[in-house]
Amino acid sequence: MVTASGVDEARSLARTLLEQRMAACVNIVPGLESHYRWQGQIEKSEEVLLLIKSSAEHFEAMAALIREKHSYECPEIVAVKLEEMAPSYRAWWENQIGQGEADPPG
Repeated sequence: MVTASGVDEARSLARTLLEQRMAACVNIVPGLESHYRWQGQIEKSEEVLLLIKSSAEHFEAMAALIREKHSYECPEIVAVKLEEMAPSYRAWWENQIGQGEADPPG
């Protein structure tokens, strides 16, 4: 999961991650209101959430790319460990972040 300052930044990050095959899919969820503490102050921001479908093997390179291209000084980059995945989706996902080319299942 990564938050971005707006839809344009989110789309740019998503496209870069997909072009470099670091992600199989990126969902962009607009309309996020974030409340957080930053530099001793409580802040509120309108943000966009990116749900990035990737792998543990790509995490470090993906995080470095996001830090390089992101407008935030300290971008949110959070990984959630995968517990389960439908076999047909897993096959497509592995193909997208690997070397092959395939269409999504369905």
